Amino acid sequence: MLHPKYWCVLLIISISYLCSLLPYAIQLRLGKLIGRVVLSFMKSRTRTIKRNLELCFPDMTVTEREKLAKQNIENTGLALLETGMAWFWSNERIAKHTTVVGMEHIDKLKAEGRGALLIAVHSLNLELSGRAFGQYAQGMAVYRPNNNPCFDYFQLKGRSQGGHTLIHRKNVKFMLEALNDGAFMWYAPDHDYGRRRSTFAPLFAVENACTTTGTSLLADNTNCAIVPVVFVRDNDSGHYTLTIKEPMIDKFPTGDEHAGACFINKIVEESIMDAPSQYMWLHRRFKNRPEGEASLY
Repeated sequence: MLHPKYWCVLLIISISYLCSLLPYAIQLRLGKLIGRVVLSFMKSRTRTIKRNLELCFPDMTVTEREKLAKQNIENTGLALLETGMAWFWSNERIAKHTTVVGMEHIDKLKAEGRGALLIAVHSLNLELSGRAFGQYAQGMAVYRPNNNPCFDYFQLKGRSQGGHTLIHRKNVKFMLEALNDGAFMWYAPDHDYGRRRSTFAPLFAVENACTTTGTSLLADNTNCAIVPVVFVRDNDSGHYTLTIKEPMIDKFPTGDEHAGACFINKIVEESIMDAPSQYMWLHRRFKNRPEGEASLY
């Protein structure tokens, strides 16, 4: 890990750690400043943010979308510091800045011995939401190892805090076994993961969004509940709220991958709209198109 080829990663991790020691109010302001500065140079990412908003919310005025894009750019910079908070803050500091609502749903599922797919979206503060959940219950998360082994070490260590178990995204067999054994598994099916094991389903105003069918694979072969979870930062106070919504039991359309994708995308829409400026709009969500359709970017 001390090899010169990893020095850049070690420097970034060190800076992240030092920033996590700053007072929270300063981190909020610093993060937003970083977003404005960094994305002013990353023009393609800024264009992606604006294009996604245009595709999803065509009924918004240009002024409304520009305001939302500006807020999202600031929150994208803040996400860098929120990752440091998730990896380096103490449990006490996490608890001070976070409120968890709906934990009774998890307690009830535990008592019943029923596993759950905790349906999350790629909010910019996703790392912090998993850490907040870990204050009250252990869970599992689908995980893609980073190509850089040094960064992957810190990522794995940070995400495993609180006893969380990370599951390689290709280890479907273990996922099924865990859910059948009553595990709570974080699952974010909101990105475009490619055409393999996917279907095209509506998402906001986009009629055909490439959507993973992995949710159907997991739900069809286990007795798990579908539980939407949302993590939102209050724009005024900066306080975070993790909301665990009422479990959906026997409501998921089993045996129909397309219907399952439509069902999940409705959950995704509702979760994003709880805090649209805090969603990862810089991802090219609609990069894969049905055969014969032109690129949207």
